[in-house]
Amino acid sequence: MRYRLLGRTGLRVSELCLGAMTFGEDWGWGASPEESRKMFERFVEAGGNFIDTANHYTNGTSERIVGELVGPERERFVVATKYTLSSRPHDPNGGGNHRKSLVHSLEASLRRLGLECVDLYWVHVWDRLTPIEETLRALDDAVRAGKVLYVGISDAPAWVVSRGNAIAELRGQSAFAAVQIPYSLIERSPEREFLPMAEALGLAVTTWGTLASGVLSGKFTGKERPAGTRLGDNEWGRAALTERSLAIAAEVDRVAREVDRSSSQVALAWVRAQQRGNLIPILGARRLAQLEDNLGALTLALSGEHLERLDAASRIERGFPLDLLERVKTQVYGETLAAIDVTR
Repeated sequence: MRYRLLGRTGLRVSELCLGAMTFGEDWGWGASPEESRKMFERFVEAGGNFIDTANHYTNGTSERIVGELVGPERERFVVATKYTLSSRPHDPNGGGNHRKSLVHSLEASLRRLGLECVDLYWVHVWDRLTPIEETLRALDDAVRAGKVLYVGISDAPAWVVSRGNAIAELRGQSAFAAVQIPYSLIERSPEREFLPMAEALGLAVTTWGTLASGVLSGKFTGKERPAGTRLGDNEWGRAALTERSLAIAAEVDRVAREVDRSSSQVALAWVRAQQRGNLIPILGARRLAQLEDNLGALTLALSGEHLERLDAASRIERGFPLDLLERVKTQVYGETLAAIDVTR
């Protein structure tokens, strides 16, 4: 396992992140505390130090398990958790990105984790009712209070992230060091705006849904299952079995056979090969065997031919403005673009 800087900070995180959404059986499909410990210990054995959870995962059980696992060597691990999702569905202030939600959510997370501070605190989802200025100030207050070290934002529009960081930098507040988004061979829409934004601003990108709810793991390819069937056990993990997604999965399977690796490893290796910013895939396994297989992607470097085939099978239309900018680049740069060394 190698390590990467978390965006423009000096924090070193492992090149793969262990996702703890599966820690706990409260939702009826997760891993037991014993299996969670086995996965955690294997991840640490491989050199991993970056653990991602949330206050909402398995009704708080995930945070409790993570806290117990990292407790004996707290300083060694980078612990990330999140707030935003409602813990009281009938209370209008039970969730959201506002200050009240953040303060109460953070205190509850720290109690469950048994920690004095979290290393990375994520805004879980963009809340369009709360001004980004309020969220940024509340996050900065948590940092100044020593309860949070770094902040990030998950599942928000690119313009919200870039505007937020511009405001934070102007006001001397803690800016977002990282973003979290879905990204895979099946979900490539972040390439239109989000990944270029993250690269330009120097943000780390943690990716969830890299195996598209198992569609890219090979377990559905070739099976008799009507197109349009939805997979996943919760609102965060669903992926449609469309003709397009199954065709992409079939190409992943073919590449996997050629390189004598699993389909999951090929799908993860493709994401790791994308040099658009600082990409850190999140591994979300339910069993030790699944995690063990996913870790195999660390030693898989796909050839140029295989990358081109996977790109061709999964390519999306970039749309406006990227397609327009490509068409007019000669009018913008004349015939000089190839002679310009771009260092940023």
